[in-house]
Amino acid sequence: MIELDREPLNVLSAIDHVSDGAVGGIDVFIGTVRETTRGKKVIALEFEAYEKMALSEFEKIVAQAEEQWPIHRTAILHAVGRKEIGDLAVVIAVSAAHRDAAFKACRYIIDTLKQTVPIWKKEIFEDGEVWVAAHP
Repeated sequence: MIELDREPLNVLSAIDHVSDGAVGGIDVFIGTVRETTRGKKVIALEFEAYEKMALSEFEKIVAQAEEQWPIHRTAILHAVGRKEIGDLAVVIAVSAAHRDAAFKACRYIIDTLKQTVPIWKKEIFEDGEVWVAAHP
């Protein structure tokens, strides 16, 4: 399950996707829109993506994680469009027979995603806005 979505992200659908009787551990990372950045009050965030390339990069990251750890299934959901304080920006769920692989793969996926996937974030403040290099 790999999705870019303008609608609210569904954590339970990600967990359902990775759940299975063969797994003993599911790790979930949820990234939310916070109210301050570098001491400035954030009103909202806006995400844009080069969709075709982003989805391809997500697939590569999952393949790399599968090469490193014995994971069962993964789900990556990333928001696009305007998101308000408290909204979900990203959900990553990873299942594996054992928790260690699920934890390590989930951390790898979020860290690599932030470095390689063409998703851009605009921070909207009370006194202006700025595009930031959260992703390339």
